[in-house]
Amino acid sequence: MEPSFNEQQLLRRQSLDELRALGIDPYPAELFPVNTTADEIKNEFPSNPEKFKHTVIAGRMMARRIMGKAAFAVIQDSTSKIQVYINRDEVCPGDDKELYNTVFKKLLDIGDILGFEGYVFSTQTGETTLHVQSFKLLSKCLNPLPLPKEKDGVVFDAFTDPEARYRMRYVDLVVNPQHKEIFLKRTRIIQSLRNTFNDRGYLEVETPTLQAVHGGATARPFETHHNALDMKLYLRIANELYLKRLIVGGFDGVYEFAKNFRNEGIDRTHNPEFTGLEIYVAYKDYYWMMDFVEEMIEKCANDVNGTTTAVVGENEISFARPYQRFTMAEAILKYSGFNIEGKTEQELGDFAKSIGCEITSKMGYGKLIDEIFGATAEKHLIQPTFITDYPIEMSPLTKKHRSKAGLVERFELFVNGKEIANAYTELNDPIDQKERFEEQLVLAERGDDEAMAMDHDFIRALEYGMPPTSGLGVGIDRLTMMLTNQASIQEVLFFPQMRPENHG
Repeated sequence: MEPSFNEQQLLRRQSLDELRALGIDPYPAELFPVNTTADEIKNEFPSNPEKFKHTVIAGRMMARRIMGKAAFAVIQDSTSKIQVYINRDEVCPGDDKELYNTVFKKLLDIGDILGFEGYVFSTQTGETTLHVQSFKLLSKCLNPLPLPKEKDGVVFDAFTDPEARYRMRYVDLVVNPQHKEIFLKRTRIIQSLRNTFNDRGYLEVETPTLQAVHGGATARPFETHHNALDMKLYLRIANELYLKRLIVGGFDGVYEFAKNFRNEGIDRTHNPEFTGLEIYVAYKDYYWMMDFVEEMIEKCANDVNGTTTAVVGENEISFARPYQRFTMAEAILKYSGFNIEGKTEQELGDFAKSIGCEITSKMGYGKLIDEIFGATAEKHLIQPTFITDYPIEMSPLTKKHRSKAGLVERFELFVNGKEIANAYTELNDPIDQKERFEEQLVLAERGDDEAMAMDHDFIRALEYGMPPTSGLGVGIDRLTMMLTNQASIQEVLFFPQMRPENHG
């Protein structure tokens, strides 16, 4: 189907044709020798004007004010905006005024990417400005930018519709440049974590995204098919089992920032594709890992925001150590008055129904407790809180608790009512692990499409011996939400998953 253009789009395409008729390439290929940025000019010009006697910048034209043979424009580059001043007689010496009169005044549009060469000065009102001596069109913008308008101090028509912003992130970042800060902080979060691990000598690795057996988490996978091998493959739901194979192979500490995929619903805290960090350290347990996580998260908050305090929604969160700790049973008892210890599956189901949980026959003992915890305790865990000692049915990859029957050595870190990290003392007994997988197969037969599959190769790896190990998984997207005060996961992903557009 041929695209249909509105009046403004047609005018811009006509300008494109006229530029080409004048011999001006609207998309030139050669290098443009940028030597500074808008931020650098504004920050350094007052104290070092000599540095900007010969300045070359490039950016997108966001505003223009023409006054006869002179004009002011606002240019936005990757750092910020700066004003430029153009005088026709300087950029078009002699009798040839075509470049200014026809090109700049008539054929260039807001949104075009331009390069400018000149020198920096300060206007009578004190605004740092580039005095243009030459300019060049670097890329023609064929679609008008949805720039906000202002009248009588009121801003309207701003590009704020979430669905439009997520679909066209490239436009969002141009017209709402403040949103870049979210993604700059996301990068700083990953850098901080990576520095923490590297400083301790842990090795960053890569593991398969396409896996023959989906494992490492309880989640529904995406399925695909490999034609040459004629076999079903899965997009990974977690990288845990491969990282633990590397611990078996002799590495004392390995970590990976991995793209994971889970065939689940989309909401404010879930996207089918997400970034997970997992790290495994030999000869450690979950008590050590709790201390390590406190240190890691406190440092990360400081590295990203310069403080251990962050505003998250209506709450002020302190990421300073130490964090409060409750067992799962203690948390449920504290916030519901119901003691899960010693209860049968029937009793758990009856209580879950009484507090409004949706219960099905597919749910086992662990799932029922998980539902009860989610309905009664999670929302109260505002400050960073470790929830420890989960029922064995909830954690098929975790070592049994050394002193509490029926439980495992696992914790999750909750902040602002959301889980952002999950850790274990890792199960390294191959016989026990095989039995746990078999229990998962029983759940799958009951209709649980999130149950784990049997991974015979992982069992074989454990049979060669894995040292005592502690492992941790952190949701990078959710951690970014916390440290940038965003209520929706879509705000911290450049390109969140969306329904297909209806193009008519």
